[in-house]
Parts: sequence; structure tokens; C-alpha cells
Amino acid sequence: MIYDISLKTTGLSVGLALVLGHGIALIREKPVMAWLKAFPRCRVGATVLLSIAAVWSFLLTRSIDLGEFSPLRNFMLVAIVVGSVLTWLYVEEFLSVRALGMLLLLAADPILESAILREEPTRLLLVLLAYAWIVAGLFFVGMPYVMRDAITWVTSAGWRWRTACMAGLLWGAAITACAAFLW
Repeated sequence: MIYDISLKTTGLSVGLALVLGHGIALIREKPVMAWLKAFPRCRVGATVLLSIAAVWSFLLTRSIDLGEFSPLRNFMLVAIVVGSVLTWLYVEEFLSVRALGMLLLLAADPILESAILREEPTRLLLVLLAYAWIVAGLFFVGMPYVMRDAITWVTSAGWRWRTACMAGLLWGAAITACAAFLW
């Protein structure tokens, strides 16, 4: 295992983050909508998210067992650094969305690792979320305009926004409750 995180810790972290994020989005509807609409082309957000993804990838590549690819470790580490810098310099279209996609793909692994070989059926709340992040991450990296279109769709009607916020809030509350009382 790469990450040694318990299901309870993962559940509390992810659940509280979902509750906090969706709660803020529900309470401060207009400013969050405006920020979200500007996010796909936000250069500062792109810089921060790409930096986090690059550091996470670098540390992960440096520390995990690569098996038969171990002789290529140094090449991979250099490629991560060079690739991140070149991406930041030359990929301007929807870079923040692509970087968010990279982070979603990286974040799914610790969640799935914490739930592996556990018997509680409620762990599927985290597993489903992780797989949703994987699918979203793949789309955000490969077709980032999908996020822009989704943002436009969800912010075009107030009831859609509130429904999405409530769904995320309830999902986070369910994960938090399971982590606090069942796991």
C-alpha cells in the first residue's frame, strides 16, 4: 500500500470537505457561482493546482516501488518537473481544469486504498465518490471544456445549483456520519 490511511480518517476528511465546500456554495450562492464561472480560465488557480499535482506526482514517483521500471525513476522525476513547467508555459487553454483533473486522479487512490479489503457496505459511499472523481478527472484532463459546459448548465438555473449543493452536502454528511459512527 502506498498510503497508510484508515477508512475512518479518510471518511472524516472527505466528508467534512464535502460538507464545508457544498455548504459554502449553498450559503454564498452568487459569489461562488461567479468564481466557478471564472475558474476554467483562472491562471492563478492553474498555477496552484498544477504545482500541487506536480509535487504530489514527484513525491509519489520518488517513493513507490516501480518494479521493472525502477531504472527509469530519475528520468520520470525529471520528466515530471520539465513536463509541469512546459505545461504551465504553453498550455493556457483550460489549464486550471486540466490541473484539477490531475488532482482528482491522484486523490482517488488514497480513498480507494483506505476502503480496500473492508467489509462495511457503507464504504461504497467513498468508493463511488472516488470512481466519480476518476471519471471526472479523465474528462477534465482530456476534454476540459466539459467542465465549462457543466458549470454553465448547473449555474443557469437556481434550482439546479441548490440541488447540486444539497446533493453534495448530503453525500458529505452521510460519509461523515459513517466515518464517525460505523467505521
